[in-house]
Amino acid sequence: MTCQERTMLINALADRELDVVTSIELEGHIHTCPSCAQTEGEIRTLKSLVNEPSLRFVPTAKFEKQMLSALRQEAKDKSSPAMNLWRWALAGTALVAIVLFVGLFVVIPNRTSPNELIAAEVVSSHVRSLMAQHLTDVPSSDQHTVKPWFDGKLDFSPPVKDLTAHGFVLTGGRLDYIDNRPVAAIVYQRRQHPINVVVWPARDNAKSAAQASVRQGYNLIRWTSGGMEWWAISDLNLAELQQLTQLLQE
Repeated sequence: MTCQERTMLINALADRELDVVTSIELEGHIHTCPSCAQTEGEIRTLKSLVNEPSLRFVPTAKFEKQMLSALRQEAKDKSSPAMNLWRWALAGTALVAIVLFVGLFVVIPNRTSPNELIAAEVVSSHVRSLMAQHLTDVPSSDQHTVKPWFDGKLDFSPPVKDLTAHGFVLTGGRLDYIDNRPVAAIVYQRRQHPINVVVWPARDNAKSAAQASVRQGYNLIRWTSGGMEWWAISDLNLAELQQLTQLLQE
């Protein structure tokens, strides 16, 4: 099956319409195919934007009253000049609504910040790694095994820390594809909670404080330090995830 043929399946995957076996097989392919991974990320981002509450039109009580009044008048006299005027008014209102709706789809993605789009990709990466049971390409608790494994696979050397003494067990690393480039995913475990720490070179050397958010039920923290951009994501509680990020910044 070609990547083009898988595009329709990726849409169905985003809508949760595939069976478990097909979903796992497709998630595994997406994990190894940058093109399909980008397509899947774009689809999920679009679905997230479409589901924004701000896009929903909630009519006011006055608007509903006017509509009901117009319908009653039409029932009384379909041929009245006033009714013809209402028909034109309603048609104009519908046209304006359509234009505004289309405009939202054109304008809103342009207003979406790059970090918002990257955050959506990080969440998709985390979910893929859990669904496909492919958290690591190199399973190891030894930082001197994980760090050298990335050599030759990336154009940078990701920092890898052993934080077992602090309760965050290093379980390995893997390659992923985010923001149109290969990145390093360093995986930790806190009790039963897997943690993906994704890292790649920052666009500049400016250091930024950690910023936390919640997406699709996962805690997500972003920061930049040491010339690297970092994203940590897990279903672990926020306080403990913040503890990990502080340790990684030391």
